[in-house]
Amino acid sequence: MSNTRPRAVVAGASGFIGTAIVDALTTDGYTVDTIGRASGRTWDDAAAVARLIDGADLLVNLAGKSVDCRYTDRNRDEILRSRVATTRDLSAAVRRAAQPPRLWVNASTATIYRHATGRPNSESDGELGSGFSVDVARAWEAAFFDGELPRTRRVALRMAIVLGPGPATAMLLTLARVGLGGPQIDGPIIPHRRYRGIGDHPTGSTAPWYRTRGRQRFSWVHIDDVVGALRWVDAHEDMAGIVNVVSPHASDNRTLMRELRSTVGVPFGVPSWRWMLEPAMWLLRTEPELVLKSRWVVPERLLEAGYRFRYTELADALRAAAGSIRRRPGQPRRSGRS
Repeated sequence: MSNTRPRAVVAGASGFIGTAIVDALTTDGYTVDTIGRASGRTWDDAAAVARLIDGADLLVNLAGKSVDCRYTDRNRDEILRSRVATTRDLSAAVRRAAQPPRLWVNASTATIYRHATGRPNSESDGELGSGFSVDVARAWEAAFFDGELPRTRRVALRMAIVLGPGPATAMLLTLARVGLGGPQIDGPIIPHRRYRGIGDHPTGSTAPWYRTRGRQRFSWVHIDDVVGALRWVDAHEDMAGIVNVVSPHASDNRTLMRELRSTVGVPFGVPSWRWMLEPAMWLLRTEPELVLKSRWVVPERLLEAGYRFRYTELADALRAAAGSIRRRPGQPRRSGRS
C-alpha cells in the first residue's frame, strides 16, 4: 500500500482565508504547495505553475487583489484582472496537465446576487445584480467554468462576508469601537461612478441607494465554516458547480451593529447616514458598499447535502472572530471581504 500523501495546490494562500485553508489541508494529510510571492512561485512563470498543478489531487484558487480598498480606476482594473487572469492561467495549466486535479475549487462571492430585501437568494433561484462588484464576480466565474475539463470537478464557492481575523471583521469592530456602532442608513449622495460596471459587458452606471433604514440584510459566514465547506465539497463527489457558503441565518444591519457593540463593550453607537459614511470610509480606505448593500443569501445546496454549520448565530461568530483577532495582532490586510 502506498504511503504517498495526496497533494494540494493553493493559489492566494497568504490571506487569512488562505492561511486557514492551508492549515486545514495540512491537518487533513495533504502536502500543500502554494502559488504566490510568499512561496517564490509567481504567476510570471507559467511553466512552473503548470508543473505544480500536474499530478495534484486538489487545486484551490483564492488569488485576487483584496476588495478592501477604494474603488479607484487603478484598483478596479486590478481587482478584475487579478481574478480573471489567474483563473485563466490555472485553467490553461489544468488543460495541459497529464494528470489534472480531480477537484478544482475556486473562490467567488455572494455579492454577485442583487440587493435583496424581499426574499433570499439561493443557488436555484437567486437573481444576479448589477454594477462593479457583480461584474467582477460574473467575469471571474465565467473564466472558471469556461471550456471542458472532463477529468476535473469544478466548484465555485460564493462566499458571504467572512468573519475571522481578516479585514472585514477588523473594519466592523473598528466602527463599533470608535462610537460609530449604530445602524448604517442609506440615502441620497452626490453621484459618483466608482460602482459602475466593468469588463466586456458592464452593468450599472452610478452608485445606487435604497431606503432600507438600517434594515439591509447582512449575510455572513465564519472562517471555520469556509474551511468546513471546502472539506465537505472535497469529500462529496456530487457537489459541483455553484455553492453558496454563507450562514443559514442572515442578520440585518441593526442587529449586526448591536452585536458588534456588545462584542467590544461599547454601550452606544451613533447612527451613520450615507453622507457620514462616505468620508468615514474614505478615511478607512474602503467602500460603504460593505455595510449598505442588502446581502440576503442562503446555503441551499450545503443544507440539502447535510452540511452542519459550526456557527449559525451571529453573536457567537463575532465573539470568536474578535478573539482570533486579539490572538493574532498585526495581521496584514488581505482578502476577506466578499
